[in-house]
Amino acid sequence: MNRRASLPGAAELFRSTGPTEEWFDHGRPTTTNNGHSAGHHAVTTPRRGTPRQKHTAKITVYVSDEELLALEHARLALRATHGLAVDRGRVVREAIAMVLADLEERGEDSVLVRRLRHDTGK
Repeated sequence: MNRRASLPGAAELFRSTGPTEEWFDHGRPTTTNNGHSAGHHAVTTPRRGTPRQKHTAKITVYVSDEELLALEHARLALRATHGLAVDRGRVVREAIAMVLADLEERGEDSVLVRRLRHDTGK
């Protein structure tokens, strides 16, 4: 009698849980026959944040206590009001995708440029 518990292998633990490949292409500019970008505003599909999955890159972002509290409040509101159980990382990835899509689409008139200009006084 074997007393060891049967555990899943690494292949099962790290298997894909859904379609992820199309998430990587969202928001990338279309290319012409020569491989160059077709233009500043040419985007194949709207930019989206990646869903919950194993990510290959990591950054550290420092936020104030107020910003962290606001992020957590937003996460809880998404769950309580909209039935969306997401983690803070997912909220941040979606916010990044939204602001980058706005920058790509609107350039000088984007929210990011306007806010950064206001913060730097330029």
